Amino acid sequence: MKKYTIKDIAEQAGVSKGTVDRVIHKRGKVSQKALEKVTKILEEIDYKPNPIAQSLKNNKVYLICVVLPDPKEDNFWIPCVDGVNQAIEEFRSFLVDIKLFFYGPSSTQSFKEVNEQILKLTPDAVLLSPLFQKESINAIKSFRSAGIVVSTFNSQIDLEQAVSFVGQDLYQSGRVAAKLMHTIVPDHHDIVICHFSESLSNAIHMQQKEKGFRDYFNGLKGADHTILTLSVDQADPDQSLVNFLESNNKALAFFVTTSKSYNLVEILQGLNRKNTKVIGYDLLDRNNDLLRKDKISFLIHQSPKTQTYIGLTYLIEHFLFNKEIPSKKLLPIGIVNSENLITYLEN
Repeated sequence: MKKYTIKDIAEQAGVSKGTVDRVIHKRGKVSQKALEKVTKILEEIDYKPNPIAQSLKNNKVYLICVVLPDPKEDNFWIPCVDGVNQAIEEFRSFLVDIKLFFYGPSSTQSFKEVNEQILKLTPDAVLLSPLFQKESINAIKSFRSAGIVVSTFNSQIDLEQAVSFVGQDLYQSGRVAAKLMHTIVPDHHDIVICHFSESLSNAIHMQQKEKGFRDYFNGLKGADHTILTLSVDQADPDQSLVNFLESNNKALAFFVTTSKSYNLVEILQGLNRKNTKVIGYDLLDRNNDLLRKDKISFLIHQSPKTQTYIGLTYLIEHFLFNKEIPSKKLLPIGIVNSENLITYLEN
């Protein structure tokens, strides 16, 4: 198929190249007769503008802000930064400016301040990890009111203003964890859903995991497990767990809804609790070490690097190449044990 240039189209229509350019990009004044001639030829040849050339010609630098918890305070977010840097490297020849912003993972005030700072920059888009449900909804509404495109990753907010979500189905990951737990825990033992969080009521990602976990066991016939919930006091996690275990001595297994399985296991070891089963999230070094030693039975891999890379790529390609942003991109739920851990780490 022949590739037509603006010059070719102008010659066929008997108009100037400038007229063809104005018709294609819908800008400036064009006579009705010229418009009809050029439009007819464009339809006949099924003309598609070159998005890269168009982007360079516009000479606009698109500003995209990425907002995530500070990786210095929670190692889970380190791969997310790697994903952002990978996208920056791939699109470094294009007119995009990517800025990273960090907030305290346990501070709603820090989250609000960062988003207020971004709002003043009036970026073209924001890629946001909505750790705090209430504050995230308010931030997204403010961005959209200012005409800023918003995409989310890791945690999904049920809000129309967010155009896209990249991450896992967290409810389904809770069900997967429950099925794994059901295979390794004998009947008549209590199972504990363990949250390391200051405010469970404002953490939609933990709520979704717990709901999936509970729904799986509630749907079983003849299951004989009591499912308990423990929100660990972050001010004194050791004492919080000691108090809980003293009044729940049948607790044999723990489902940790965050990346802090290592924290739980270290406390259990200090209490000389043996033969406990732990299922948690994320391939942090401390978790991996305990997984190799079978102190953790399974880890669910959430692919944090892939989340930010895909989320950012969607936004960049939307502005540069006019690509439509998918409303949802669900990533596979990776089940990792001591036998296949090396495969995940190598990839």
